[in-house]
Amino acid sequence: MAAPSSKEKATMAVEAAAAAAEGPGRRRRSGVEMLVSQDTSASPPQCPHGPTLLFVKVSQGKEEARRFYACSACRDRKDCNFFQWEDEKLSEARLAAREIYNRRCQPPLSHMQYVKRYWKFIELPLSQRKFCQTCQQLLLPDDWGKHFDHRVLCDVSIAQLRRPSELLHPLENKKTNAQYLFTKRSCQFLLDLICTLGFRKVLCVGTPRLHELIRLKASGDKESDVKSLLLDIDFRYSQFYMEDSFCHYNMFNHHFFNGKAAFETCRKFLQEDKGVGLILVADPPFGGLVEPLAVTFRKFMDMWREDQSPDNNSKELPVFWIFPYFFESRILQFFPSFSMLDYQVDYDNHTLYKHGKTGRKQSPVRIFTNIPPNKIILPAEEGYRFCTMCQRYVSLENQHCEICNLCTSKDGRRWKHCFLCKKCVKPSWIHCSICNYCALPNHSCAGAKDGCFICGEADHKRTTCPNSSAPKRANKAVRKQKPKKRNKMKMETTKGQSMNHATVRRKKKKKRRGHQYPCS
Repeated sequence: MAAPSSKEKATMAVEAAAAAAEGPGRRRRSGVEMLVSQDTSASPPQCPHGPTLLFVKVSQGKEEARRFYACSACRDRKDCNFFQWEDEKLSEARLAAREIYNRRCQPPLSHMQYVKRYWKFIELPLSQRKFCQTCQQLLLPDDWGKHFDHRVLCDVSIAQLRRPSELLHPLENKKTNAQYLFTKRSCQFLLDLICTLGFRKVLCVGTPRLHELIRLKASGDKESDVKSLLLDIDFRYSQFYMEDSFCHYNMFNHHFFNGKAAFETCRKFLQEDKGVGLILVADPPFGGLVEPLAVTFRKFMDMWREDQSPDNNSKELPVFWIFPYFFESRILQFFPSFSMLDYQVDYDNHTLYKHGKTGRKQSPVRIFTNIPPNKIILPAEEGYRFCTMCQRYVSLENQHCEICNLCTSKDGRRWKHCFLCKKCVKPSWIHCSICNYCALPNHSCAGAKDGCFICGEADHKRTTCPNSSAPKRANKAVRKQKPKKRNKMKMETTKGQSMNHATVRRKKKKKRRGHQYPCS
């Protein structure tokens, strides 16, 4: 049998992740969990991405190590190596060095300076409007000499400036920024739905392409009165948007990089006209933790509610949270009033999350919202239909189960009812008599094991295994011996020859990849 392709492996990984995320509390959570600090007076330490979050290592639902602070935006230490124990005391010198490092990692110019450059740029004749694709920067004539050997796009039109997401290379670190951009189909559906529901203001959190489309519609259609404010961690958008339409922002810790001025811009937008006709649309990175996102969205809701009349205090800020379906249980844990729509959101620059695919290859990304589902009409031309019993639109294959009394499918396929589990499950799952629940055929009946993959002990992980150093040292010794042997043989064959013809070559050093914003 042929080995699975990279796309098939990715699809299988999505299904495996869904299986792990959908487990109905069969075993207690293990891994690293975020803690909400009860001490509001103490401010957490800061990394280049703003205030850090407090985490703890958990095994079988119990804390097993000291609490520590780590970056809110980056789950991989390679992207941001900040680490500090909760009870650790740092010297003044280390604190000063950290502050200097954090400042050095910020964008080279302020938002106001980028705006001034933009106005100068659009005043240039078309032949002088250039964009450096290497540095991802609009170039003024004084900058040309510094970028002469870079890839430069010439004759940048006003139409191109109005679509910066097509000029900029997407940041594709799924654990940090993950700029998977909506396709025209999904983006247009969202905007049409927003207008149909009567919203006139959109707070776009991590949705630059929707922000673009709203502004394009406003500039081309005089009757359109929809406004938007974009909050995004990608500072490059500062080059294209004014300070009242874009804020450099980290959604994982609710941090505005430009301080109080940007925070007040957001507050003013939320509370304008007492918040009437406003909706929040968020598209976080799929590798992000649900809990910090939920905390952030709660803060937006509280900010929006500040200016509400006492009669409207019970109302919630309308939200479209775009996230994979297998996080449904976690999202409902924080927002019980939310429900998941069947609409499949797809992306231009994602190999798997595309419209029109069938089976397991369908996009797993859905819309979670606190708007009643019976008010949301999904496009019939794409196969969505209205279920009179559920009172909501569902996908074509999502058949109503008479036993569950629900349209139970989550992933677009037709699910089957398991009488032993007393619920509907995925068509690829089977009931395991050992585990006493349905799972993938090749699942491990013992469940996911916590502990070390090297020695099998449960009290530590692979990275801290005391037995891991021995094989590493052995492998290192073998690697050192082999080159020496080869070098010796080569030196014998070249004995008596000129040193200019020596065959021993030095290994080339790996070049480090450069980035304008090394900490993003």
